[in-house]
Amino acid sequence: MANNAQSKKRARQNETRNEINRARRSRIRSFVRKVEEAILSGDAEVAKAALAAAEPELARGVTKGVLHKNTVSRKISRLAARVKAVAAK
Repeated sequence: MANNAQSKKRARQNETRNEINRARRSRIRSFVRKVEEAILSGDAEVAKAALAAAEPELARGVTKGVLHKNTVSRKISRLAARVKAVAAK
């Protein structure tokens, strides 16, 4: 357990950041889930719109330090390829 003032403060800050990061990750997952549901429904227009909404959210996760940039790049690439495949059908 924290013993001095600085370590107590750091513990408080960690709790706060953990809540914020958890909420941000959850929000990102929700956007990605909407894209995947649109892909499964087969509606290309809805899937494109959902992807357009999800991309900035994923990028924001990188700038806020919640996700690694390569992870986000991979996710966007794979989602875009799946949306493109739905549009081609």
